[in-house]
Amino acid sequence: MSTIHVDVVSAEESIFSGEAKFVALPGEAGELGILPGHIPLITRIKPGAVRIEKADGGEEFVFVAGGILEVQPHCITVLSDTAIRGHDLDEAKASEARAQAEEALKNAKSDIDLAKATSELAVMAAQIAALRKYRQKK
Repeated sequence: MSTIHVDVVSAEESIFSGEAKFVALPGEAGELGILPGHIPLITRIKPGAVRIEKADGGEEFVFVAGGILEVQPHCITVLSDTAIRGHDLDEAKASEARAQAEEALKNAKSDIDLAKATSELAVMAAQIAALRKYRQKK
């Protein structure tokens, strides 16, 4: 069975490091699926779920708030400022943060405030969607 090494790293810590049979994640231009031996690739990723089918048959699920993906024939690296393991996602906390972002969007006084609130709202919406996707898998 062919596998590929996967590292998912946030600004704070290594979230996942191990062998996988398949990785799916939200690329900038659409969903990406990566198998061992994939051609080299560097691209930005959007906020959403990284699904890792581990070599042992298990599955790992990580939410990323965007970032960079690097694919080499024997290694995949996902770099994100914010990455949260699926089992650590908190829907109540994410919903509260989304409500705060919506309020900030309504009260934006400048283009910078508007852009920041819009970005935060998109990340929170993606986190809630990823959490629901994770719960469906369980």
